Amino acid sequence: MIEVSHLTKRYGAHLAVDDLTFTVEQGCIYGLLGPNGAGKSTTMNLLTGYISPTAGTITVDGHDILEEPEAARACIGYLPEQPPLYPDMTVEEYLLFAAELKGVRGRAVRRAQAQKAAARTGLADVYGRLIRNLSKGYRQRVGVAQALLGSPKVIILDEPTVGLDPAQVIEMRRLIRELGRTHTVLLSSHILSEVQAVCSQVLILSHGKLAALGAPESLGAALGRQGVVHVTALGEGSRVLATVRGVPGVENAELTSQQNGEASVTAHTAAGADLRAAISGALAAAGCAVLALTAEAADLEDVFLQLTESEAAADEAEPAQAAGAEAAAKQPGAAQADDAQTDSAPGGKGE
Repeated sequence: MIEVSHLTKRYGAHLAVDDLTFTVEQGCIYGLLGPNGAGKSTTMNLLTGYISPTAGTITVDGHDILEEPEAARACIGYLPEQPPLYPDMTVEEYLLFAAELKGVRGRAVRRAQAQKAAARTGLADVYGRLIRNLSKGYRQRVGVAQALLGSPKVIILDEPTVGLDPAQVIEMRRLIRELGRTHTVLLSSHILSEVQAVCSQVLILSHGKLAALGAPESLGAALGRQGVVHVTALGEGSRVLATVRGVPGVENAELTSQQNGEASVTAHTAAGADLRAAISGALAAAGCAVLALTAEAADLEDVFLQLTESEAAADEAEPAQAAGAEAAAKQPGAAQADDAQTDSAPGGKGE
């Protein structure tokens, strides 16, 4: 649905987006993650055509956003972090106005689309009220409703739950899941639990670069993160522990508790390996009935921190290495070696 190739955006000397390449598939909810200053909002502004890239291409449903801007934008509904609302308008007036701006032709068609968008976002009860009199949560809903006008295939939401109370956050997440059934949704957030709750795919940005793309549960395995299995079985602790350690793929295991004829073991497995069936089978063959067996899912927080911290360390190492090389070049011994090489080279001072 969206194809991004070598996307770059510079603001003077500042590189906000650095050579991004990724694809957003149709019918999925994508979460765009990253620390503050990672380039999330800039990327979304580029995807919507609000700003132009320094380099690279963006294609939305087959339309190049620079060569066919109107066709590309018609495929996108956008909610910026600060919804562009007019507080002196009613919800109805604003949605009709937004529909006209989007090029929805025909008064009856605009009215029908505004009513449908209001119904989908839970605004029917406040349809005739002034926007200035609405709560923060309802204002966010108005912003989402305007994004739905024109029947876009892609909905882009920039920090859709910012400033909402817990109850409003839950309602907004429910709405996003509902939108994901009929639209491709791309939302940005720095709240990991929010992305984990509603998104099937995650893009992680760090310093304007794409650090990772994939399902939350698969990113840990891709990074070599060990799996963890917790098992409780009947039997002597030493026997249960030895059985679990003997399962191929188990890299380490320790006895965590032993009482009343039950033993609990935590096993660390090879990255991406699901050894629950093998562990259960081995314990059953050893005569140790399994009472409980669970595997820890990939922790998006751990993945996020590992990726963003490693990118930051790499960025800090580059200027340090350059400074070290420059300092080494200025050492007296290095200068003498350079002079000696110049003297012995063809055309040097020694000839």
